Amino acid sequence: MRDESESGAPQDDCLFCKIAGGYIPATIVRETDTTVAFRDINPQAPTHILVIPRVHHPDAASLAAAEPGIAADVLRHAGEIAVEEKLDSYRIVFNTGSGAGQTVFHAHAHLLGGRGLHWPPG
Repeated sequence: MRDESESGAPQDDCLFCKIAGGYIPATIVRETDTTVAFRDINPQAPTHILVIPRVHHPDAASLAAAEPGIAADVLRHAGEIAVEEKLDSYRIVFNTGSGAGQTVFHAHAHLLGGRGLHWPPG
């Protein structure tokens, strides 16, 4: 039996579903038919933008398995926004699971830039 939180349908208790639906304000950078991008309220770099799919999936792997075209849109839009933000170098990060730092269980990419990003992260 499939978990409803992986169905793609908006979830009433999901912060990012509410932002994508326009019910919670955010500093929107870009909106498309498939994604919404907005500035993180707790930035970890001078540029920290979240790119989310409009459909709900709990993490990037489940999004990619169910809707690979939308997963590709998230990545493509993050790269296009990096150009618009004039980032010479940047990082796109997907956290999966609370142990990796995921706090909102709606697939999303973090676009980080504007400062040196060291390796390994963490």
